Amino acid sequence: MQDDITEYFISIIRQTPSIDMAEAEFKRSLADDSDLRKAYRAWCREVGSSEKRGFLDFCEEYVDGQNEVWDSLTDYDE
Repeated sequence: MQDDITEYFISIIRQTPSIDMAEAEFKRSLADDSDLRKAYRAWCREVGSSEKRGFLDFCEEYVDGQNEVWDSLTDYDE
C-alpha cells in the first residue's frame, strides 16, 4: 500500500506547479475520500511522520531528489 500512496503523491506533485498547490489538492482529496485518509494515516505511521506534515515532508524530499538529479547532470557537463 505504501507504494500506491507514494505514487499518488507523485502524481499530484507532477500535476501542480507548486508544493502549496499540491498540498491543497491533496487536502481536498483527503477530505473527499475516506479510503485515502485511512491509507494516509497508515503511511504516516509507517514512515514516522505526522499527518499534518507527512505529505509536505514527502514533497520536499521528492523535489530535493529531483534537484539532485539535475545537479548531477549539470556537474557532468562542466
